[in-house]
Amino acid sequence: MKITAICEAVVALSSDIRNAYIDFSKMTASVVAVVTDVRRDGKRVVGYGFNSNGRYAQSGLMRERFIPRIMSAEPKSLANDAGDNLDPHRIRACMMANEKPGGHGERSVAVGAIDMAVWDAVAKIEGKPLYRLLAERYRGGVADANVFVYAAGGYYYPGKNVQALADEMKKYLDLGYTVVKMKIGGASLADDINRIEAVIKVVGSGKNVAVDANGRFDLRTAIEYARALQPYGLFWYEEAGDPLDFQLQAELASHYDGPLATGENLFSMQDARNLIRYGGMRAERDWLQFDCALSYGLVEYLRTPEMLKQHAWSPRRCIPHGGHQMSLNIAAGLGLGGNESYPDVFQPFGGFADGTPVENGRVKMPEVPGVGFEAKANLYAVMRNLAAG
Repeated sequence: MKITAICEAVVALSSDIRNAYIDFSKMTASVVAVVTDVRRDGKRVVGYGFNSNGRYAQSGLMRERFIPRIMSAEPKSLANDAGDNLDPHRIRACMMANEKPGGHGERSVAVGAIDMAVWDAVAKIEGKPLYRLLAERYRGGVADANVFVYAAGGYYYPGKNVQALADEMKKYLDLGYTVVKMKIGGASLADDINRIEAVIKVVGSGKNVAVDANGRFDLRTAIEYARALQPYGLFWYEEAGDPLDFQLQAELASHYDGPLATGENLFSMQDARNLIRYGGMRAERDWLQFDCALSYGLVEYLRTPEMLKQHAWSPRRCIPHGGHQMSLNIAAGLGLGGNESYPDVFQPFGGFADGTPVENGRVKMPEVPGVGFEAKANLYAVMRNLAAG
């Protein structure tokens, strides 16, 4: 078996929404199709992938380095020992040949998107949902039948007042979510507190509200917010400062008793390990948000639970960023604590399989081979066209 083509295209994610740091008016994403010569049910097997929101499309890196390396490799070197499926670990090694250590920024995003497509193809060739394949390979066959998900939204955008924010969160509750997340740091502290109180009034308790500063604050402001947030007993206080400022994160923990969350902008196991070593994160209450689609993919992500185990962290403290089906499969297959969800934004990438309701804050895993993109019509329409081209 072999990979016959790898196709990549740029898709716009343009939107008027913004968080505390960036707006998404010119945001893009890469979509990837890995085409194989394997056929299942009379159709060729094609694996699909993309990069998570918040990082731009990676066409240059893919087309100049990573795709040519895969396509020029001996096909047998990319297959498993039996020769009947792709080997994601060998493909990762091929992509990273002649790459220096470190420098994990945009490179990790390009590799992560291709890696997603490879895993989608691998699971389709085996005729299994990816989460079941992962459970069989890495968790003794035990998979979670459903996964906790929270609704991420609460962005700033022109003309959006507090009532509109409250209405948005009410909609998420009506959809079956029990925990919601909103942005902070893009307005004054007083205005953000008013927004938080409005959301709490809708959901009924601070323990069902998470807030996200998207790395906006310096230490002084992070602590100022921490003191103001403390009385509300929030689900978590996310990414107060720069994601690589581990000293700020550690100092913040000494001023805030509630749960903290961070990690979505750390792009390797080594970065994740440095957060655990130096970021003051507390294994009994804090949350880790590493996103495989931004951090070299699932092959790299598999190293992270092993690292966490060595530092006495449970994988249940991981709730990946991204709100996509890939992380949902990883959460169910590896036994993570849950997954982000985007009911309203970052379409067509946000959200899960069509006709899969959220019930009491949890999503049941669909029995669709691969990642399950074919069960999300608006996303599959984009992906199918890419492979056809």
